[in-house]
Amino acid sequence: MAKKSMIQREKKRQNLVYRYATRRNLLKEEIKSSSFLEEKVKLHRKLQLLPKNSSPVRLHNRCMVTGRPKGFFRQFGLSRHLLREMAHEGYLPGIKKASW
Repeated sequence: MAKKSMIQREKKRQNLVYRYATRRNLLKEEIKSSSFLEEKVKLHRKLQLLPKNSSPVRLHNRCMVTGRPKGFFRQFGLSRHLLREMAHEGYLPGIKKASW
């Protein structure tokens, strides 16, 4: 189980990304469409004034159950440990242990 503070920090980042997504996208579109260098610099400054954690790049995938940051399977939203346990118990339909 991950530390509660790390899980909460990640939730805070997700909220910031969601809250500032429209502003961030509008500024990026304006930067792309502007043709003058001075105007682009001003728009970049505005973009830099937004909180660091509002950037989607700073998000990290975590297991929904345990909050584990490593060994994450996107298709299930689980870490490798829980994926294996749930597959063995039959909670994930269509998943079975490989044997050859």
